[in-house]
Amino acid sequence: MKRKDKTKMARAVMLGLLVLLPLTGGAQRILTLDSCRAMALRNNKQMDVAKMKQEVNANLRKSARTQYLPKVNALGGYLWMSKEVSILNDDQKSTLNNMGTNTATKLQDALAPLTSTLPSAAQAKMSSDMAQFAGALDLVGAGIVDGFRTDTRHTVAGAVMVTQPVYMGGAIAAANKMADINEEMAANSLELKRQVTLFNIDQAYWQVVSLRQKQKLAESYATLVRKLKGDVQKMIDQGLATKGDGLSVGVRVNEAEMALTQVTDGLALAKMLLCQLCGLPLEEEITLAEEESAGLFDSSEDLGKTSATVDMAAENRPELKVLQNTVDLTRQTTNLLKAGNLPQVVLMGGYAMSNPNTFNGFEKKFGGVWNVGVVVRVPVWNWGDVKYKVRASKGATAMANLELDDARELINLQVRQGNFKVNEAQKKLVMAQANIANAEENLRMANLGFKEGTVSFTTVMEAQTAWQLAQSQKIDAEIGVKLSQVELQKALGTLQ
Repeated sequence: MKRKDKTKMARAVMLGLLVLLPLTGGAQRILTLDSCRAMALRNNKQMDVAKMKQEVNANLRKSARTQYLPKVNALGGYLWMSKEVSILNDDQKSTLNNMGTNTATKLQDALAPLTSTLPSAAQAKMSSDMAQFAGALDLVGAGIVDGFRTDTRHTVAGAVMVTQPVYMGGAIAAANKMADINEEMAANSLELKRQVTLFNIDQAYWQVVSLRQKQKLAESYATLVRKLKGDVQKMIDQGLATKGDGLSVGVRVNEAEMALTQVTDGLALAKMLLCQLCGLPLEEEITLAEEESAGLFDSSEDLGKTSATVDMAAENRPELKVLQNTVDLTRQTTNLLKAGNLPQVVLMGGYAMSNPNTFNGFEKKFGGVWNVGVVVRVPVWNWGDVKYKVRASKGATAMANLELDDARELINLQVRQGNFKVNEAQKKLVMAQANIANAEENLRMANLGFKEGTVSFTTVMEAQTAWQLAQSQKIDAEIGVKLSQVELQKALGTLQ
């Protein structure tokens, strides 16, 4: 192939793509019930909030577990004081500083009678030795005073402490159980919001299907009455019918067109609601998989009788699980409050140091020591504070149990009503399917008689109305079966 031909072919392909692009861009999106459910769950804000709450409670549970483990804390500080701590008073300091002088003076006074008899050289020698002795002893006293100096004007201290709870009156165990219950409650709340979302999306989905079926029925009915109007107009032209007959048929045509307009508008609004639940733009063009089906159920399909048990609802309903979690939570709250009247034992240990330190006299340097101890706290008197709180918590447990019992009774009623609605809807569908055949045969015979001139146009209109009513009842019955099944699944807590 020549290069010129290749260029022409490439241009043709590009032109074809450009032509097809707007067509593909304007194509409607075909949705199934499962895809609508998936989008609704993915775009529901309340579901996101419930998931975040579940994550929060999971982290709180992990935090509660750490209360069993030892805690390590490091402490440090600096303190400045305008005066230092003094162990010796001023008189004691003066006495020690002049200890040699005072001692020498007393010795000289005591030995004065004896030294007066000595030669002058000996007296001078003794005075010199006494002065040296006094000076040396004064230095010793000054050293003692300096040794007792604390110099606490600048103090630096630090410690590393380890605390291990030994017995806290059951408070830690109760707090951990409460954390577990809160996490389970968050999961049950998430399941509750999931089922509510699925229930709402199912109702919106089948509402769209119902209105689309009603729209097709309205179009078919409008076509029938328009055709009948044309036939009556021909009879009027031939003098076989009056203008009044034409007006009667015209009124029926207007009613059919009005009904078609109403159902079309309702369908548009129902699709907007479905798009909003799915997280799609409201103006999104969508088509549901069941819209164009001739019927949701085969006339030969055996629907059978539905019988769901209350025990299934008791096991699956997230509302009951949430209420049971509330009961368990109030009981653990009671246990946590009771711990306020029980003794608490904590084991402590660590290493502490300071500058200055007193571990080897007063030293201007860091010195430390290891320590281990036990702290016991025993409540003696609190004016009944804990007792009143425990009573209030037990009252909350009683109220939660009453709400749980009330919810069980309501759910029992919902399950029984759900069974009744499903069985009733199935019976209506069987009768509606049977009526379809009679209405279609009646309309066929009326049309045939009208063509042969043995039946008036009013009989045809009555047959058309009966056919339209039978078709409408069949659509309502089919959607009723679907919706009643969804309601029963929600009542049982098995909506998936």
